[in-house]
Amino acid sequence: MEQHIDIVNKYKLYLQLEKALSENSIEAYLTDLDKLLQYIYAENKDYKTITYNDLQHFVATLRDLGIHPRSQARVISGIKSFYRYLLLDEYISIDPTELLEAPKIGMKIPEVLSVNEINSILDTIDLSKAEGQRNRAILEVLYSCGLRVSELTSLRYSDVYFEEGFIRVQGKGSKQRLVPISDTAIKEIKNYLYDRNLIPIKKGFEDILFLSRRGTALSRIMVFHIIKEQTELAGVKKNVSPHTFRHSFATHLLEGGANLRAIQEMLGHENIVTTEIYTHIDREFLRREILEHHPRSKSRD
Repeated sequence: MEQHIDIVNKYKLYLQLEKALSENSIEAYLTDLDKLLQYIYAENKDYKTITYNDLQHFVATLRDLGIHPRSQARVISGIKSFYRYLLLDEYISIDPTELLEAPKIGMKIPEVLSVNEINSILDTIDLSKAEGQRNRAILEVLYSCGLRVSELTSLRYSDVYFEEGFIRVQGKGSKQRLVPISDTAIKEIKNYLYDRNLIPIKKGFEDILFLSRRGTALSRIMVFHIIKEQTELAGVKKNVSPHTFRHSFATHLLEGGANLRAIQEMLGHENIVTTEIYTHIDREFLRREILEHHPRSKSRD
């Protein structure tokens, strides 16, 4: 990793002195380069010998996380700039990025919401209604934890570890994972529990966290309906679904500088390179990634 730090410092000087870029532009280039270097380090590879196929796998990782094509294109542009510098200063003799293409901006990928748009949607929820606090907690959990809608509707009260700041998620193929949960989402769940205690719960649903007014688990369609209604009230014109919150979760973490492997672990993705589940990442490391890089790491006013 030390060699990475050394070359990054030299590249920074190149951007400052030879390219005469602004500090903001340099920071953007270095942030995007750091995403690649994290990936290289995790794969035990060397930036000097990395291949075109390795870079394709890296770009596929961004795409698999649901990162918007425009953001992918910006990262690829930064990587190309770095390898042009390496070629110019004769650190390498062949540029592995020469054939690397940015995604077509028009390609269909689920929308990503800005933090302001998410806040606007949450602010439209009428907390005077019986289901208001439940819906607010649902949206906060979707965004703070990046859950699939099926994982949300099956989430159990006993799987929320309030003190530790984690939830246990039942993912695809009955695979379980621990996901850090923000203090904001925990607060919204606790507020919802007052209303939940007033619901006559049907047998078999006693441990389901988010309940319908009939005391049963919410359906996927109901969650879609809640999001559609609140999005329209907020005046957000994007095509928003539960998966939009999941993609926004991944995008905001990545753009905040979070580790790619940590994001994939939290989303419950398989390793798209080796098709094996990523090796277990320390739970405290995952929680630090959330606390340092997710917009919800600090409670809203």
